[in-house]
Amino acid sequence: MLLDFEQPIAALEGKLQEMKKLADESQVDVSEAVKALEEKIRTLKKETYANLTRWQRVQLSRHPDRPYTLDYIHGITDKFVELHGDRTVSDDKAMVGGFGEVDGRSVMFIGQQKGRNTKQRQMRNFGMANPEGYRKALRMMKMAEKFNKPIVTFIDTPGAFPGLEAEERGQGEAIARNLKEMFMLKVPVICVIIGEGASGGALGIAIGDRVMMLENTWYSVISPESCSSILWRSWNYKEQAAEALKLTATDMLQNKLIDGIIKEPLGGAHLNPNKMMATLKKEIIRLLDELGTMDPEERIMERIEKFSNMGVVLEA
Repeated sequence: MLLDFEQPIAALEGKLQEMKKLADESQVDVSEAVKALEEKIRTLKKETYANLTRWQRVQLSRHPDRPYTLDYIHGITDKFVELHGDRTVSDDKAMVGGFGEVDGRSVMFIGQQKGRNTKQRQMRNFGMANPEGYRKALRMMKMAEKFNKPIVTFIDTPGAFPGLEAEERGQGEAIARNLKEMFMLKVPVICVIIGEGASGGALGIAIGDRVMMLENTWYSVISPESCSSILWRSWNYKEQAAEALKLTATDMLQNKLIDGIIKEPLGGAHLNPNKMMATLKKEIIRLLDELGTMDPEERIMERIEKFSNMGVVLEA
């Protein structure tokens, strides 16, 4: 799938393929022209992806070919055992998790999971978890704490499920409890936004010692479309809303709301998933080594202080 701003690159790549095909059929040496066109494509790619607007970053974060939570888990771990259910209501398919082995070290992985096709999207509820999904995540976090295993969460959701049944089962309470409990976890917690990070649905599994974002992701209290519909009574102003929300990884780092940005392959994680997974694995191992040397109480106090310092509070 090509996004609007990728059309000029695709056009040049099409010309390159035609040139190579013509050279094969006519036996004419066009190596110099091919080399020049390849260099032009490389330059255009670098310029395009280095100067993306905030809305274009949002579009990339939603690309249907981007790796999802389970893709990253299976790509990073040597072994993975998925756990199910919240032991109260059901097994929420929008929230997945379990123990995985990373270079001989056991880690609890938790994250929202989207679907690739219509059937999977319905099963996964488009990555929007119900209250039982957040309770399932908390159950796995407490299990990890019990066995003194670090936790890694992958955030990729357009928000918590807003349906009536979710509210009836305590959506707000489930997310609030996760926030409270995650502050007090004695084990290292690493949170990575791998796609969309919208509202409390994202925050419900995003309280950690280190919060990282992939380069082409977004993290905000509301999606650009929803913001546009509230402010302008129309989705047509989503691009202006994205600019106003300042929701990209660069914005988040400048505002000290995250701890770092993980580079993606040129053009996005979907163009080279294996490279992206290798990069993410290396970063997770580095952070686990860094956090593993800290005293649990010191980690908890630093975690609380980090989130308490976000924003500005004016007292009357």
